Amino acid sequence: MNIQTTQDKELNKHHSIFIGNVEIKSKVISAPMAGITDYVLRKLIRKYSKDCLLTTEMISSEALVQREECHIVHTDKNEPPVAFQISGHKPALIAKSAEILKDKATIIDINMGCPVNKVMKATDGCALMKSPNVAADIIKAVKDTVALPVTCKFRLGINQNTINFVDFAVKMQEAGAQAICVHARTRVQMYSGIADWKKVAELKGNIDIPYFINGDIVSVETAIQALEDSKADGLAIGRGLLGNPWFPAQIDDFLKYGKKPEEKSLEEKIEVLKEHLDEEIAFRGELNGIKFFRKFYPYYIKGVRGASEYRGKLVTEENYQTIVKLLEEIKNAG
Repeated sequence: MNIQTTQDKELNKHHSIFIGNVEIKSKVISAPMAGITDYVLRKLIRKYSKDCLLTTEMISSEALVQREECHIVHTDKNEPPVAFQISGHKPALIAKSAEILKDKATIIDINMGCPVNKVMKATDGCALMKSPNVAADIIKAVKDTVALPVTCKFRLGINQNTINFVDFAVKMQEAGAQAICVHARTRVQMYSGIADWKKVAELKGNIDIPYFINGDIVSVETAIQALEDSKADGLAIGRGLLGNPWFPAQIDDFLKYGKKPEEKSLEEKIEVLKEHLDEEIAFRGELNGIKFFRKFYPYYIKGVRGASEYRGKLVTEENYQTIVKLLEEIKNAG
């Protein structure tokens, strides 16, 4: 029988964050990324970190209500704690989506930060920061529909002249949000420039619910700096996960135990790459899985001698056995 020591219990208590009545025994969230944080990647992250909060890809409330089910909402019993992120601008429709997802989700998260043009034109995502009353109505509608904790993710504002994240956060808390996550850029910045972690520290003292910092967290060092600068309760890791599914576990190990991360060998990285690829094939079928996985190759083989040439071959190859041979070549090239 594995008995948790008193010291371990104290560590977990110190590093736990309560989102409503849900205890997350970690300061780390995997941030939602469309076309990236699918079931397979989340499963791989969970292999290394049993405690971090996982977040699904953005789920369109319109599409979900029309179809009732799609591959984006796939999960299993080993995945929780997991937040299902919903996008949209119609409170009743988002509430209906939450109702559909309530038996799968630990937490319902509302996307109020996606900056891409298509989403903005639909008045979804970050466009909701221009309509705080609508955003508040969404939170209230979901709270009235499901018993799960409700959270939301947004940005500093639309542009430098309309930074409103503090007032927006206060309004979301008043509407019933039980945690928030702030990407420390404006909508206009998209993913360029430097995330302003220190700006997010303005939330401290203005809200009573936990808040998470997101943006430019790509190492344990930047994770620690982001926490210090933002005064946030926790971190949401986005692009830092790419080719690096063990990253949340490394942050937790450092925060809880002071354990410095060990650099993965090229052989280890290629083995995880292959595991990730194989799982995508099992989930989507061979050809679709191979095509879907192409976006991940550059991150896993970054820094390898001849990486550019290998990347060019991998992103066009459709034969699984040829891909395996190329991966062996990459291992030897390292």
